[in-house]
Amino acid sequence: MQDSLLARSRAAVWHPCTQMKHHESGELPLLSIVRGEGAWLYGSDGQRWLDGISSWWVNLFGHCNPRINAALRDQLERLEHVMLAGATHEPAVQLAERLAALTGNRLGHCFYASDGASATEIALKMSFHYWKNSGRPEKQEFLCLAGGYHGETAGALAVTDMPIFRDAYGPLLRAATVLPSPDARNAASSSEAARNAAAALEAHLAERHGCVAALIVEPLVQCAAGMAMHDPEYLRLARALCDRYEVHLICDEIAVGFGRTGSFFAFEQANITPDILCLSKGISGGYLPLSAVLTTDRIYAAFYDDATARGFLHSHSYTGNPLACRAALASLDIFAADDVLVANVARSASIDALLAPLADHPNVRHYRRRGMIFAFDVVADAGFSRRFYRTALARQVLLRPIGNTVYLMPPYILDTAEIDFLCRATIEALHAALPA
Repeated sequence: MQDSLLARSRAAVWHPCTQMKHHESGELPLLSIVRGEGAWLYGSDGQRWLDGISSWWVNLFGHCNPRINAALRDQLERLEHVMLAGATHEPAVQLAERLAALTGNRLGHCFYASDGASATEIALKMSFHYWKNSGRPEKQEFLCLAGGYHGETAGALAVTDMPIFRDAYGPLLRAATVLPSPDARNAASSSEAARNAAAALEAHLAERHGCVAALIVEPLVQCAAGMAMHDPEYLRLARALCDRYEVHLICDEIAVGFGRTGSFFAFEQANITPDILCLSKGISGGYLPLSAVLTTDRIYAAFYDDATARGFLHSHSYTGNPLACRAALASLDIFAADDVLVANVARSASIDALLAPLADHPNVRHYRRRGMIFAFDVVADAGFSRRFYRTALARQVLLRPIGNTVYLMPPYILDTAEIDFLCRATIEALHAALPA
């Protein structure tokens, strides 16, 4: 049964972010998953794996969470979907209200979509169109950071500095300006890296601010760049520069929002508020595709007009889907009822204590953590990533390195035994994946 399903999948399904030949050759195992429970995924062959990366960073409270399941069953009996153009419903309204409240109502006017890249597209279009509606159409350039990743649709790729994703489509893109990253690995200290990157931003804005619409950043952690972490000081300095030079600050919290960095939103740790906020991944607890873009009253007001053409006419068929919104509301309920952010402080400290000895490993560089994100870089050959993936699976853990960066982004439900299992398996897999 398992072999049949795997063969059918290889023949019929084009798997994402994958060189399919690696599945054909067996170099990259393909897992046949039949169910999930808590932090565990179960295969058709009876094996199980602890989901150490939250299924691409989306699953916050475990697979088949009883409370989210119950909310979805209730919603299924009420309303599965209605277009949000010309109609509304309680889950979409309530979720927008609660997300706005979590920003202290400094952001709102929630615009829904279905995935992170779509949220990026919305944010870029919103900024561009704002300046056009405001009588400043010359402000149409975008700034992004070295190593930044914001999705793989055409607009999102234009502000993504990941050659492996971007370069093949270069002729399709309207390239943004790439500025230095505040990645703390690039300087003697995290504060020095933040100041150096901010100085580069300031120099560029001093010369080009009249043409710049927005700066887009992943606050505190550039995830696809190998979990490149930076000091909140960069966000404070960038916010002040964007204010001075009249440029929008877009915070892409698609991966780092919803408690992943230790605070509910990462930007809170810098005591700032962006002009536009992009959310996705953990928003629905890992259940259904959903993204949201929140913005300021000022930006919203620039579109509010008698002329239809001045409105924001972007749309998706499943915008504000009631089931996805209801899953998100159930996730917010869990955050509140279980005091998740406080519980994660202890959980993060336990994981850190078990992984911290890796900092002294001769093949490890830059062991680091931020909230519930843990990462370290490995000095090894180019084949390390796939070897580690296989050796981790052999130890019943699903971990998928980014190049030679090993990272853990587990769900927020691990108990003491599961934490010990995950960390022990990670260390064992590292040793097994390194050349003898």
